[in-house]
Parts: sequence; C-alpha cells; structure tokens
Amino acid sequence: MLNRLEAQSPDALLALIKLHAADERPDKVDLGVGVYRTGQGDTPVFAAIKRAEQALVDTQESKSYLGPEGDMGFVNALMPYIFGTDATMGGRISGMQTPGGTGAVRLALALAQRAGMERLHMGTPSWPNHKQIIDDLGLELAAFGHAKADGTANLDAVLAAIRGAAPGDGVLLHGCCHNPTGIDYAADDWDAIGDAIAETGIFPIIDTAYQGLGEGLEEDAAGLRSVLAKVPEAFIAYSCDKNFGMYRDRVGAFYIMAGEGESETLNTAFSNANALARASWSMPPDHGAAAIRLILRDRAMTEVWLDELDQMRSRMRQVRERLAEAGVAGGVDLAPLGSQNGLFSTLPVTKEQVVRLREEHGIYMAGSGRINIAGLTMDNIEKFIGALADVTG
Repeated sequence: MLNRLEAQSPDALLALIKLHAADERPDKVDLGVGVYRTGQGDTPVFAAIKRAEQALVDTQESKSYLGPEGDMGFVNALMPYIFGTDATMGGRISGMQTPGGTGAVRLALALAQRAGMERLHMGTPSWPNHKQIIDDLGLELAAFGHAKADGTANLDAVLAAIRGAAPGDGVLLHGCCHNPTGIDYAADDWDAIGDAIAETGIFPIIDTAYQGLGEGLEEDAAGLRSVLAKVPEAFIAYSCDKNFGMYRDRVGAFYIMAGEGESETLNTAFSNANALARASWSMPPDHGAAAIRLILRDRAMTEVWLDELDQMRSRMRQVRERLAEAGVAGGVDLAPLGSQNGLFSTLPVTKEQVVRLREEHGIYMAGSGRINIAGLTMDNIEKFIGALADVTG
C-alpha cells in the first residue's frame, strides 16, 4: 500500500531552518521561523508562565482526562480579553480548548463544512497552513487580494468577495496582525466588513492568532468585536502560542457565536464540535492551558504577563520604526512597514533575490518575501537594510 503514496514537497520553512542551522557564518540572520525573539535573539519562556508552571508542580494532583472540551477554566478566562466585558454576549458565545490555533482553525473549517459550507473566501497571501487545511478538507477556495501594492489593505476586494458570495459560503478573516503581510484593516474597514457580512449572510470565521502583538490587547480585538456585534453567528479560532510564548505546548481555543436566544442551536453546534475533536485529537493537551488559566486568575501573574506582552510589542514597534526610517532600500520601499502590525511583513522581492540574500549575506527568509520582524535587532538591522539594498538596487 505504501507504494501508492506520492512524495510530498518538504515544508519550505522547515527546510529553511536546516539551512540556517548549517550556516557557520557568525552574523547570519534568521527572519524565517515565526517565533518571537528578544533583542538578544532568544525565545524565552515567559516569567508568568514559569510562575504558573511552578504552581502546577506544587498543587496539581492529577493528570486525568478532562474531556474533548479541555480546560474550560482556561477557555472561560480568555473570553473577556477576546470578547470584552460581556464575554458571552448574553449567552451567545461558548468555547472549547484546542491544540493550538491550528487545531482551532481546523475545527472551525471542519464544523462549517459539516454545517453545509462548501466554498470559503479568503484574502491572499495568507498563512500557508490555511490553504493546506482547506485543501485537505476538500473545500473550494475563492481567493481575493488582501493587500495593495502600497502596503495597505484592499478593502474593495474583501467587500466585493463578500457581496458576491453565494448562500452558504464562508469568509476567513485574520483578527489582527495579518500573517504574512502585517497589513490590518482599519476600524472603518471592519465596520464596512461587518455590515457586508450582515447584509449577505456569508458565514464569518475569524482567526485571531496574535492578539496583543499589534497595537494592544483591546485594540487588536476591536475588529473582531465590531463584526460580532453586527452578525448573527460566527466561528472564532484563537491561539495562545504567540502571546503567551507557548509554541511547543500548542494552546488554542475555538469559540462559537450563535443567534440571540438560540441556546439549543449553540448546544447542537458544540455537540458536533466535540464529535469532530474526539475523532481528531480526542482530548487536547492540558499543561499549557492549565498554566494560562492560573495566570489569568491571579492578578499578580496577569500583570507580569501583560508587562511581558507590552515589552514584546514595543520591541517589534521599534524595529518597524527603524525600517520605516530607512525609506527605500535599493528597490524596496520600507516605509509601509511602520504602519503594519505584528510579527510579519512581506517584502516585494523575487525568489532569486531571496536566494541572493541567503547565499551572499547570510539572511534567511521565506521565498514569498515574508520576514519575521522579531528576527531583527538593533545589532543586525543595518546589515539587513544594506543587504536588501544590495540585492534589489
């Protein structure tokens, strides 16, 4: 049977990791892997997480199963940060734990498909794993251009896609800190998107993987909340991998919003979500969710976490401002990066120029032109700007 399988292309970013590791140049720069790094190039465990993990060591009495919905204390503790003071919107929203944001996206799309969605509208470029999940489920992808050449969002394209959708279609939106472009919708854009969704009845699925890394926890949730205030139902996929630094522990959550007074519909939807989860991962890993639950229930640990998140956001903003100050580097205008958000931005470079950056300058980045902003520090940013000017000038 194994002879029937066809070899698959290796993941480009995983291949990039190996190339970077084999490079012996001391000044090499890794802008490929999507993890946060400090100004010293480290990806540390959050101090708040360390405290919570020690508390778990001291007090946790069992590793018994929790069920397919996972740690509901974690799920509920997150909700005010995502949805605001009326976190359940009068009982319209409920959630469950997932293995990372990827698990939440997979569950959202699989449940939408079970509910009848066959075609999904999505702005491109997008996170590569979105398309892999869509293809694996056998959904039809209807792509629209997310970004304009000037480094701003293409609102006309997203509105045209929504208004041209067929009954039963869905639309996948990034809640904030768009991956891979860093280009977010403005407040007025989100209002227009919410109105268009409400008018057409297209089903919204919002992937929120980087809350707090853009402009702030509240600011980064504003677009999502704007849409939810206008629509009758929605799915939300959430990741804690970045804003709690829980990459390898894979901590996420999936939320369903049903119509007002439709508690039975919400319960039915979750019975299906639980069945899908049971068939996929049975029960999510608990450790990371338990640690985050302890943080969010303890004021002192919450303050430590918020301070760490502020430092991350501030450092990435500093890098973006320096890139924007550089203006044009060779054939690339870096100014738009100053108004973009989060870990990522995409540069208008060719694959050949990306290869030259790697081979001639030791700068590693995705072939698409996506860079991890956190891979730049005050020590290597001038090297990067100079190398970019060299290969694109």
